Amino acid sequence: MSDAEFDRYADQYQSLHAKNVRLSGEEPAYFAEYKAQDALRLSEGRLPTATVLDFGTGIGNAIPYLNRAFPSSRIIGLDVSERSLDVARRRFAALAEFRAFEGDRIPAADGELGLVFAACVFHHIEPDRHPSLLTEIHRSLAPGGWLVLHEHNPWNPLTMKAVRDCPFDENAILIRASTMRQRAVAAGFPNAKTQYRLFFPSVLKMLRPMERALTWLPLGAQYCLSARK
Repeated sequence: MSDAEFDRYADQYQSLHAKNVRLSGEEPAYFAEYKAQDALRLSEGRLPTATVLDFGTGIGNAIPYLNRAFPSSRIIGLDVSERSLDVARRRFAALAEFRAFEGDRIPAADGELGLVFAACVFHHIEPDRHPSLLTEIHRSLAPGGWLVLHEHNPWNPLTMKAVRDCPFDENAILIRASTMRQRAVAAGFPNAKTQYRLFFPSVLKMLRPMERALTWLPLGAQYCLSARK
């Protein structure tokens, strides 16, 4: 999807997203908080620098939860869509800085970042650009810094239906967990690992504690790739 397409959906993104996830019985905030807490748990809250980058921040849905998870960190929201950034600034200007991404170089010095967080972003990016972007993320992370990346699982039939029905996923290309891991390893993250997430909808939320034992099973609605530089 181009920046112009993201601009087109920015003002209605929240309502479209809520409609798209209604089968789960949850609101968009649930998923944003889930992912931020994933980043906190995986990193154990110990980052080598106090700068967190929300790569592909969109309208900033993850910002308050990243702020809560990493309260001592400076948070930067990065996106290609200027309209989305305008919405994000209106919502969360007190919690984060927002910057435009030109598509190639992350606006950060070598080793400046402690965490790069990417919540369901890469399926909107042309696959042939993934290697260079992952390499750029590696450059911008400090030694000991974390990449925490969530993506839709193409093996999950409900996920596939949600993507097919979602207007802003019209041009999405879903990525297998094994493929994303291979790309991360090639970009300099040899310890990259993937775990599956989000197995049970709200109506079955009493079963969610079981998800910790199911991360190996490729039936979760999404997966998380984590890697430490």
